Amino acid sequence: MTAQELPEREAMEFDVVVVGGGPSGLAAAIRLKQLEPDLSVVVVEKGSEIGAHILSGAVIDPVGLDRLFPDWRTDADVPLKTPVTDDRFYLLGPAGSVRLPNAFMPPLMNNHGNYIGSLGTVCRWLAAKAEELGVEIYPGFAANEVLYEDGAVVGIATGDMGVGRDGEITDRFTRGMELRAKYTLFAEGARGQLTKQLIARFGLSEGREPQKFGLGLKELWTVPAAQHQPGLVQHSFGWPLDSKTGGGSFLYHMEDNQVMVGFVVHLNYSNPYLSPFEEFQRFKTHPLVRATLEGGKRVAYGARAITEGGYQSVPKLVFPGGALLGCGAGFVNVPRIKGSHNAVLSGIFAAEELVPALKAGRQHDELSGYEAGWRASAIGADLYKVRNVKPLWSKLGTYVGIALGGLDMWANTLLGFSPFGTLGHGKPDSATLKPAAQSKKIEYPRPDGVVSFDRLSSVFLSNTNHEEDQPIHLKVADLGLQKSSEFEVYAGPSNRYCPAGVYEWVEKDGDEVFVINAQNCVHCKTCDIKDPNQNITWVAPEGGGGPNYPNM
Repeated sequence: MTAQELPEREAMEFDVVVVGGGPSGLAAAIRLKQLEPDLSVVVVEKGSEIGAHILSGAVIDPVGLDRLFPDWRTDADVPLKTPVTDDRFYLLGPAGSVRLPNAFMPPLMNNHGNYIGSLGTVCRWLAAKAEELGVEIYPGFAANEVLYEDGAVVGIATGDMGVGRDGEITDRFTRGMELRAKYTLFAEGARGQLTKQLIARFGLSEGREPQKFGLGLKELWTVPAAQHQPGLVQHSFGWPLDSKTGGGSFLYHMEDNQVMVGFVVHLNYSNPYLSPFEEFQRFKTHPLVRATLEGGKRVAYGARAITEGGYQSVPKLVFPGGALLGCGAGFVNVPRIKGSHNAVLSGIFAAEELVPALKAGRQHDELSGYEAGWRASAIGADLYKVRNVKPLWSKLGTYVGIALGGLDMWANTLLGFSPFGTLGHGKPDSATLKPAAQSKKIEYPRPDGVVSFDRLSSVFLSNTNHEEDQPIHLKVADLGLQKSSEFEVYAGPSNRYCPAGVYEWVEKDGDEVFVINAQNCVHCKTCDIKDPNQNITWVAPEGGGGPNYPNM
């Protein structure tokens, strides 16, 4: 039997299906059951367990948790145990740094009152709370298809398992399931495959600015006690990136001598020779960072795309039969490097629109109140004040852009308006690369094995695994175009923008061949975003595949 001769899928009916077991999806499921315990709610998650694919800084603003569980701080099992006690901002040069006075920072940049912790662990805690309320959670099942009837979304189908790389059915084949619902909530995170399809099908991005993205890379370290300062939050910008390339870093000291170190590169960079992974490794050699990490042990690594378009790039959130939540909707506050608080709030707000609709006997229509209300909500207020930071940074470079962005945030905070109005972003990130002939090659230092490392040893720490005999989940539409443009015009940037060593150009019989090492993929989605021809599409592999982050 081939994949084209498959039997019918079995179907299950629910009131609400939630796609994605991150903070927004779990918050929505919890709030639904808090408001109406008799609802049937299911969360489907492609990772092997809840939290396996969650990667974030994270300094967590508890505003969402406060709405969901007002007494969460008294829970003995709560994973957020380290409040922020010291908040520092630095401008880095090649060998030194300048600390920026906290008094210059707009109030919204203040991290006191926030908590340092693992967002993956927070999601595991939320999942336990959801199950206590009666939410069904299905980890290890990838939502691969949106189901439609009469133009409305009526649920999703999970992917088949046990299809071989050649498309033939293997002896481990299991047919996917249809999960049908009155409403379906999509909480896939940045650049979710089904969210991308829904935005295109329903024209949800019409009248909005293009969505913008960054690539976040993160490592978890255990460091000597003398170098550990629980509660310290350290952000920086500048070196090793040049003034025309946006990005920044974080260093967070949590409990148990653990430090989270991360680096974000805005994906609107122009030099095809730039490697975000190598920039991250170079950043860790800076004296300000090396002093914390040296003598410690790196215990985890991962990478993930981040939505950065903000207020003016948020698509229409509703369509017949469902809604978009969280980072998939674009609710990340870029200067704060935070999105989980807005993700939780979006899940709560969507649930609070859903319950009255279900009680009124509605189904498969638009939750218009969710779309109409978000800009006047705490999410809208959070994003509106920082809406011009990213465009100013992109147009004017790091130093002038950040300075004017800071003034703009102050104006929005103190005066309630911006002298710039609301700026646009311009081109999508796929259109910002310059041809290799117009760009300067970047020579990166070899890793020292102390604070900097190579890609493959890093991927090993992500616990990434995929069933090898399955169709490649990175779809190249036109291999000829990949050769004539991505390689011959742009010098093969896929080999550099991918943080996991998935893509290679290899010489074979005198010709360059595009090789895809799909087994390495950490599901960051950068290829889907940055390919200059939009010739690569990321789709979910078999459920349970990908990284298995323990506490990222």
